[in-house]
Amino acid sequence: MAAMTVHLDVVSAEKRLFSGLVETLQVTGSEGDLGIYPGHAPLLTAIKPGMVRVVKQHGVEEFFYVAGGILEVQPGSVSVLADTALRAEDLDEAEALAAQKSAEEAIANPGADFEYAEAAAELAQAIAQLRVIQQIRKG
Repeated sequence: MAAMTVHLDVVSAEKRLFSGLVETLQVTGSEGDLGIYPGHAPLLTAIKPGMVRVVKQHGVEEFFYVAGGILEVQPGSVSVLADTALRAEDLDEAEALAAQKSAEEAIANPGADFEYAEAAAELAQAIAQLRVIQQIRKG
């Protein structure tokens, strides 16, 4: 018997990264980690920077990094509408480490035009990217 599936779209402002049938997906919502399965109740929630883990048919996994956005669950479909989204394998560890260092330095030594919220957001995104890279390596 085939596993139950639901149609998933992962899209960013720039492009559609994924469209197809999935058995499950995991995403970090504003209230914590969410596991979405076929038949999930309708839901609309903000998502935090982090990983979207998709299990396609036959147990094939795919990972994406999203820099926040919205998760919408409808009876027959699920949409991840991300501010920014990348396939996890396209993340650049050196770039993320440099962004983390730059944001930490800006917070430690604020200049005249320092924007704390902006630096904190950049730091959170860099840390989330590095966490996704580490999780993929474990897999």
